[in-house]
Amino acid sequence: MNQDAQRSTALSFLGGVHRRTVFGRRASVLAEMLAAQIPAGASVLDVGCGDGTIAKLIARQNQSVTIQGIEFAPRADCRIECKPFDGHSIPFPANSFDGCMFVDVLHHVKESQGIERLLREASRVSRKFVLIKDHLSESRIDFRTLQFMDWVGNRPHGVILPYNYQSREEWDKHFVAAGLRVKEWQPNVPLYPFPFTALFGRQLHYTALLEKLKS
Repeated sequence: MNQDAQRSTALSFLGGVHRRTVFGRRASVLAEMLAAQIPAGASVLDVGCGDGTIAKLIARQNQSVTIQGIEFAPRADCRIECKPFDGHSIPFPANSFDGCMFVDVLHHVKESQGIERLLREASRVSRKFVLIKDHLSESRIDFRTLQFMDWVGNRPHGVILPYNYQSREEWDKHFVAAGLRVKEWQPNVPLYPFPFTALFGRQLHYTALLEKLKS
């Protein structure tokens, strides 16, 4: 077996292990946490919705909420209504939704300016709020840990990995630049069972409910 075949086999194995041990728990935990922060009756745009699993689970838990998605490369098996977008501009008029949602999307944007642009776009099409789940990197150890997690979880699927992790200070600057203010911040996201949470948890993840600043 040549090196490319060995690498492909190893990536397939890692992808399978990740799906069996992490994917289901991650989707369930995030859906529960995010559903609790979305107001009843809200219309939500899931930016970078992937296969729609988390959005579908949220809609089951909070049945008064409606969610549709946009994705750079929409999947034929997406579990929610999904439209394509270019990864930069959200293809809807201003105030089209009550809120927008990003679930582990923004750290895949190549540049910090790109993060701010997407947040501005989300603020533009939202009437009330933006909901985020992403990562926090406050040290080199944080960065290396997140890099490893990202590689294991996404590399087997061919996802582009710029490893663009931000500190809390950097996130706050992006929020202000996009006309958003933190209403709720949760740095404890229990994605992993013991003992893995000691290494891969430890406040490397957060959820944030942001409200639009009045213009």
